[in-house]
Amino acid sequence: MSAPGKLMHSCTLPLRWGDMDAYGHLNNVVYIRYLEEARVQLLLGLGAGLQQEEQAPVVINVGCTFLRPLVYPDSVRVECYVSEPGRSSFMIRYRLYGESAPGQLAGEGYSKVVWMDQSSGRSVPLPDAIRSQIEA
Repeated sequence: MSAPGKLMHSCTLPLRWGDMDAYGHLNNVVYIRYLEEARVQLLLGLGAGLQQEEQAPVVINVGCTFLRPLVYPDSVRVECYVSEPGRSSFMIRYRLYGESAPGQLAGEGYSKVVWMDQSSGRSVPLPDAIRSQIEA
């Protein structure tokens, strides 16, 4: 399976008992939360300011395909791949793996991140410091 972009970040997050649904596996909404946590870690690692900044990244869409259930107790490894840098945006594609079955893909996701001017609500060019890391 080829990489969906440039691997820029990976993290491992513990599953919590309270995140299980009535079927005994990780609730679908929680997958999106894991994508969010991995994305925030990625953006902070790139040097993006996330609070009280005039220009900051925002997510304009997000999605996830659930390929196999994750069940407590376990941890999930989330890999973040960056691709398709544009004038003001880039895609993040995610792969999720349960630590108990490391070679088996549990889910795939995506989100589009756009740099926005907070006061005008309009997109702005990606900061050079961010672009250089994505395109390196």
